Amino acid sequence: MTLTTSTAAASAQPSRLATGLTRRKATNWVMLSLLVLTLGIAIVPLLAILAYVLVRGIPGLNGALFTQLPKPVLKGAGGMQNSMVGSLIIVALGSVIGALIGLAGGIYLAEYGRGRFAAAVRLFSDVLAGVPSITIGLFAYVLLVVPLHSFNAIAAAVALAIIMLPLVVRTTEQILRLVPPSLREAGLGLGVPHWKVILRVLLPASAGGIATGMLLAVARIAGETAPLLFTAFGNEFAQYSLLKPIDALPLRLFKYASGPYASWHKLAQASALVLIAFVLAISAVARWLARRSFVAGR
Repeated sequence: MTLTTSTAAASAQPSRLATGLTRRKATNWVMLSLLVLTLGIAIVPLLAILAYVLVRGIPGLNGALFTQLPKPVLKGAGGMQNSMVGSLIIVALGSVIGALIGLAGGIYLAEYGRGRFAAAVRLFSDVLAGVPSITIGLFAYVLLVVPLHSFNAIAAAVALAIIMLPLVVRTTEQILRLVPPSLREAGLGLGVPHWKVILRVLLPASAGGIATGMLLAVARIAGETAPLLFTAFGNEFAQYSLLKPIDALPLRLFKYASGPYASWHKLAQASALVLIAFVLAISAVARWLARRSFVAGR
């Protein structure tokens, strides 16, 4: 009786294993299908936006868009030369400010940050990353526009730098923490001061990752419009002084897209294509740097 029972149990075991294997395969297939579905849902809006901008923006691309100033509606479409140059000035200045301060903050948190003060800095950095950009624009307005009695490019650059700051700080901190401890120990073991180890060893070793984070932060601020409404304000002319109102591509796009004229809409769609191409180019360079640094790290 006992032998018969054990034989039956042994024969039933493979069938239970097969049933369990089939169940796991089915579950794996269902979860994989859900992942692919959610991935498709996430990609479809991006592809739709890109397709829309390409179809509507390409007809408006011409030499005048890059070389001419805005014109009155009755005198032709004109171009956005002042807007593009103004955007480059504001983004470049804001990137320099945000990159330098963010790099210093990230180095402090990674190498010296201990205790409650460092924890508070990390908390405030995370909170700042979630603050609406229009609020940051209002802060820059009160800080720089009101005292100078004029809208200006410096206030716009400071607003963009504040938006960029938490991204650079946290990226720099995380990248520096990935550097092998043996590199720090080797430099310190030779009697080199800590600050010199940071400059000569740690930063060169993590330059690719830090540069990638900075470029992604630049791509983040390149299309910001709300802070510029309170700071740069816009300008119809080729005015590039840092202490006066200056035009920017997102501002011009906002004005023309919300205007009543078909010629404005055509220019707005073309400028949207230029702006997206700029952001995509920066993102592609950032991905290339990240891949290059990963391969070098191996």
